[in-house]
Amino acid sequence: MKKGTAVVGFILGLLLLSGGPMSHGALQVGFYRGKCGFADVEAIVGGVVSAQFFTDPSLLASLIRLHFHDCFVNGCDGSILLDGPDSEKTASPNQSVRGYEIIDQAKDAVEKICPGVVSCADLIAIAARDAVFLSGGGIYRVQTGRRDGLVSSADIANVTLPGPSITVPQAIAAFADKGLTAVDMVLLLGAHSVGVAHCSFLSERIHNFKGSGKPDPSMDQFTVNTLRSRCPINAIENTVNLDQNPFSPLVLDNSYYQNILLRRGVLQIDQELGMNRFTRPIIANLANSVDFPARFGAAMVRLGAVGVLTGTQGEIRSSCRVVNKAVKKDKSG
Repeated sequence: MKKGTAVVGFILGLLLLSGGPMSHGALQVGFYRGKCGFADVEAIVGGVVSAQFFTDPSLLASLIRLHFHDCFVNGCDGSILLDGPDSEKTASPNQSVRGYEIIDQAKDAVEKICPGVVSCADLIAIAARDAVFLSGGGIYRVQTGRRDGLVSSADIANVTLPGPSITVPQAIAAFADKGLTAVDMVLLLGAHSVGVAHCSFLSERIHNFKGSGKPDPSMDQFTVNTLRSRCPINAIENTVNLDQNPFSPLVLDNSYYQNILLRRGVLQIDQELGMNRFTRPIIANLANSVDFPARFGAAMVRLGAVGVLTGTQGEIRSSCRVVNKAVKKDKSG
């Protein structure tokens, strides 16, 4: 492991030792402390994630998205990691999801030291926390104790995951169905201050909004011109930064909300948050806040508690890509 990677991993492990116990239901901070001897599970994962940071910083946004897409379907149970012809990975909203190989690496690393103890669902949550930290979004104390689910369905993912053209009332209802508030929703969408969007998701908005032959009038003209230069009509596979602040496209900060107030939201749902009478005050507050990192971290903790399996529910997978029965069958030949 590179020296810089080891240092970041150590820092992440050290930070979570501060403060007293905190729990959300059956989840708790430091769940694995003492369960793997003297090994620090979270520092091991931090080393894997930070190694990716030094080679490809854009993958950090992918880990945050991976956590969201996992939790929003069957709950935070690692079901998005399962392979299969009809698994969540194959669902349309998940076609551009990345980060699976990082979770595989983290799983391999912890299994060598502590086999059969650390769940894949927890690895996603820990990796997302580390990605937030490495993206400049501050540190929060991740809760662990999840177990892995046994079911992964593309059909469920297709109807559950909210798309970029969803309306604000629909988005509020979708988050409420997961026990999350409108404020949680606006905070979590702040993750759009990092990462990219494929041009296919905004082509209609910048070229032919609602069949008008014109761009969405709610978007700033300079932003329209910028996005059109990157996303000509037929270039649907190109990507653009979700954060149109040229100085911080890889930094998780409150510039997402500032962009919305300037009518520079890239996705339609982003800009509509700034026009809706219920969410605009939240956007304005966060655009001018100094405590966004702490509030975002708290929202991530609440997201990470959605629909979790604990205790004897589910299993602890040997491989994040298959359920244990499949692993045993493969080994028996």
